[in-house]
Amino acid sequence: MLMPDELERRRAEVAASEDLQALLARLTARAAPLIEQMPIIPAVKALLSSDGGVCPEDGTTLAFDPWSPDRHRCPRCGKEWTGERHHRHWAKWQHLWLAERAAHLAALAALAGDAPAGVRASQILRFYGERYLDYPNRDNVLGPARLFFSTYLESVWVTNYIAAAQLLRSAGALDDATVELVSSVADEAANLIGEFDEGLSNRQTWHHAALLAIAVWFEDEDLARRALESETGLATHLTHGFGSDGMWYEGENYHLFALQGLITGIAWARAAGVDLMADPELASRFHAALRAPTVSALPDFSYPARKDSRFGISLAQPMYLESWETGLGLLGDTGEDLRELRDWLAALYARPAPPAATLESWLHEAGEPAPATRGREDLAWPSLISMLPSPGGSADEWHPASELLESQGLAVLRDGQRHVGLECGGVGGGHGHPDRLNLTVHANGIYWLPDLGTGSYVSPDLFWYRSTLAHNAPRLDGRSQPFEDAVCDAFDVAGDWSWVRGRFGELSRTVVAGPGYLLDLIELDAAEERVLELPWHFMGSAEADGPGTWAPATLSDAFAHDAMRLDRSEAVTVLRVRAGESQLSAFLAFDGELLRAAAPGAPGAAADVPFYLQRVTGRSAMLVAVLDTSGDGSAVSALRVTGHVIEVDTPAGTDSHAGSSDGWTIDRGGTRLRLGGRRVQPVRFQPLLTPRAEPPRGVASMALEAPALDGSLDGWDDAEPLLLDHDDQYRRSEEPYAGPEEFAATAWVNWDMDRLYVAVEVAKAEPWFRPPGSQPLRLDNEPDDIHSDGIQIYFRGSGATPVGLLIVSEPGGSIRSRSVAGTAPGTASGGWEPTDTGYRITVALASPDWSPAVGDILDFDLIVNEMHDGRERRAGQLVWSGGGGWVWLRGDRQDPARFGELDLR
Repeated sequence: MLMPDELERRRAEVAASEDLQALLARLTARAAPLIEQMPIIPAVKALLSSDGGVCPEDGTTLAFDPWSPDRHRCPRCGKEWTGERHHRHWAKWQHLWLAERAAHLAALAALAGDAPAGVRASQILRFYGERYLDYPNRDNVLGPARLFFSTYLESVWVTNYIAAAQLLRSAGALDDATVELVSSVADEAANLIGEFDEGLSNRQTWHHAALLAIAVWFEDEDLARRALESETGLATHLTHGFGSDGMWYEGENYHLFALQGLITGIAWARAAGVDLMADPELASRFHAALRAPTVSALPDFSYPARKDSRFGISLAQPMYLESWETGLGLLGDTGEDLRELRDWLAALYARPAPPAATLESWLHEAGEPAPATRGREDLAWPSLISMLPSPGGSADEWHPASELLESQGLAVLRDGQRHVGLECGGVGGGHGHPDRLNLTVHANGIYWLPDLGTGSYVSPDLFWYRSTLAHNAPRLDGRSQPFEDAVCDAFDVAGDWSWVRGRFGELSRTVVAGPGYLLDLIELDAAEERVLELPWHFMGSAEADGPGTWAPATLSDAFAHDAMRLDRSEAVTVLRVRAGESQLSAFLAFDGELLRAAAPGAPGAAADVPFYLQRVTGRSAMLVAVLDTSGDGSAVSALRVTGHVIEVDTPAGTDSHAGSSDGWTIDRGGTRLRLGGRRVQPVRFQPLLTPRAEPPRGVASMALEAPALDGSLDGWDDAEPLLLDHDDQYRRSEEPYAGPEEFAATAWVNWDMDRLYVAVEVAKAEPWFRPPGSQPLRLDNEPDDIHSDGIQIYFRGSGATPVGLLIVSEPGGSIRSRSVAGTAPGTASGGWEPTDTGYRITVALASPDWSPAVGDILDFDLIVNEMHDGRERRAGQLVWSGGGGWVWLRGDRQDPARFGELDLR
């Protein structure tokens, strides 16, 4: 951002730089259509839905065209689609695009004296200034917002909107009336964004950037200090969100988003008079953050789609190019310390230009065809403000090496154009996947063993991509891994060889990379018999080479189908995988079953694809695999396993491999190579006493006879009510708790040897129950009945997994219920009736694990949902065990760790 005293300096830099002059000319040409015609400003708030912006025939995301609000083209089938859902999906991108265009036009006015551009930018600012409060702050998904359905989108929008206004004001091109309108938007946005603190989140980085922009606009030092120095401030995000290796804890996708927010925030902090880069520690961490994606990048310069990442996204995307350009500009050092990053950036520019992805924080090429190649002149207005006049760098000097991203726990083993990755670190927050010890392989231009990342958050296949079975990672007993961290036990590189060993609970995985092949060893060491399974998701066409026939088999999964089992007669099964002219051979040595099934492939693929799965049973087991990555199948001819010695036959002879607790040895042609690098895990402090918030306690009274289940309290013991009527029990969608006079509940719990009985009396004017048989809402993956007045009940019987039920009233006094995903089987029966102050619902709950006794403590929780007529999403909910905060992304789920306790009497 440029303040008035910086404008002349930057104008001089632009005039003296050939690169900056070319960028200015390109931005001027891009602005011409905007000056010729006022862009379309949506009159509606954006909507997140599962069918908006998606082709009804093939599921492809519709192309965003900023000049076509009502007709939306499918890039796959070419058809155009119309309708309110598509329009409101388009509105999300259009609001973001317009704020970018306002800043783009304002930059031309400030740095080039382009008066028509300044006029158009002011018109966009005034339009939003006059109407911003008319967009409703309701029906949101993730935090309060007016233009969007989530606060982070409002924050991205605000940084551009305020940037446009500040650039015009710095250049003396903003009239007082527009200043007042911008101030009204900034004031309301500060209230919305400031009240929704997401802690250490990639989105919060953008929230702080927006608050810093608003602080600069109002010259508000207190707001700037809060955004920078609070417990969740921008400085904390830099030192704790980005690990010691520079990678954001949620992986590359969110690293790149958080990095862009961080860069934006650092620039606004400078405008507020605080230079974070003047602190050597912060500058060093920022340098590491710029470098981290270069370490894990695949040989084709895409990121490896770990965790909740989009699949197949090139790091040569223009948004990412701009992040490195503006990041280097903030560091401001053209010396040797940044040579590696400059070489990396030069290598990206040397790539064929990928089509610009539709990204929420970068839409500058929307509606434009991709150029054959991109240069610095193809970037956007932030580069005109802050990139170095000529950073240098040589693509030929970019030579990445094997490296362990320490805090991320990702080992990358490189050999020329071969890239091998092993996940042996932390899960990575809410966007992490149950994929510890996942293996990825990219060689000869093919991503042979990919991580598929995640598709749409509102598509049902989200649950496939977030399962262990969708990864090349081991699982036990047919279930996805628990969300726990793995550790790296060893990592070393010696000449042409490298290795890593990761450990996750009872499992370990060793990967040894040498010339032409990889050795992969999974070991199980369990106290009791377990079923160990390892999926192999090959890119390309895979066939088993050798004897054996396929027969139908069982693989229980909602997304996997057509399972077959190979009748194996050999100790080693060889899979030949072909992609184009290249081949990968997988030699699998194990004592168990080999299955083949079909499941979703890369997100957006038209059809399911085959994958393979090894299955063994026992307390200790080994799965040995050798992958010939030569490209033509010439590196490995045979694999043998004798005890713990693994022999690999190659054209140069037999390589003998053996491991120990502290290393790995390879005997090759009379030469012994030893790999070490054993890592000592830090001892984590374990307190003798772990403090825990005291859970709420209540009483469940034993029923001598089953009470009435018709909505009345006949036969109920109502001596020990549970109350839900406090502010700290309320989770809100937008508005804070209105008080018990508007919304409250009283519950009673009875029990007998057969069932648990719950009566809930809700005080709420005009209850709104979702009608049975309603058209599906198609908003997201959550059950529609959470958007209704109703209740959610959770209890834990004798089993480890709790029962969870979502219950809604139906006409005529009946109810309907559904089990919460991931909970134990349970059923509900009962009824309801209206009351003078709301409604009362009475239910009996049954479960196979229900085996109570007097004196037992029952883990229990109750949630009461609040819905109003005319809304798309619920307004909030009361939680007996304590709510507080926000209802976002909870669906019908409740963390069992939050349950309260009932004394069975």
